[in-house]
Amino acid sequence: MSLKQQITDDMKTAMRAKDAPRLGAIRLITAAIKQKEVDERIELDDAQVQAIIDKMIKQRKDSISQFEAGGRQDLADIEKAELEILGGYMPEGLSDEEIQAEVSAAVAAVGAKGPQDMGKVMGVLKPKLAGRADMTAVSALVKAALA
Repeated sequence: MSLKQQITDDMKTAMRAKDAPRLGAIRLITAAIKQKEVDERIELDDAQVQAIIDKMIKQRKDSISQFEAGGRQDLADIEKAELEILGGYMPEGLSDEEIQAEVSAAVAAVGAKGPQDMGKVMGVLKPKLAGRADMTAVSALVKAALA
C-alpha cells in the first residue's frame, strides 16, 4: 500500500472514530500533498510524500520552540501532538552509529579531501538518508569528517 493510500485510510478511520486532533493533522498532510500535486501537475510517489511530511515535521519543531519561548505551552502541546502523528508516517530513524557509518562510506566513495567536497558528499547522502535522519545533523557530521 502506498503512503498516500495509507494516509487516506487513516483519515477515514479518524473520521469514524471522531478523533479530531488526528483527523486535523492528517487533513494538513493531505492538503499539502494535493497542493504539491496541483502546483506541479504530477502524481507524488512515497519519497516525495515523505519529503513533504519531513518538511512539516521541521515546521512543527520550530513552532514548538517558538511557542515555548513565548510562554504558550497550550499551543506547543497541540504542535507536539501533530508532530507525533506526522512522525508515524516516516520510516524508522537511523541510530547515530549508522549515520556516522553512512557519512564515512560516502566520504570514501566520493574521495573527498576537504570542505570543498562537502556538496559532493551531501549529494550522495541526501537520497539515502532523507526522512531517516536529520539532515542538519548529517551536514554537521560531514563538515566534521572533512575538517
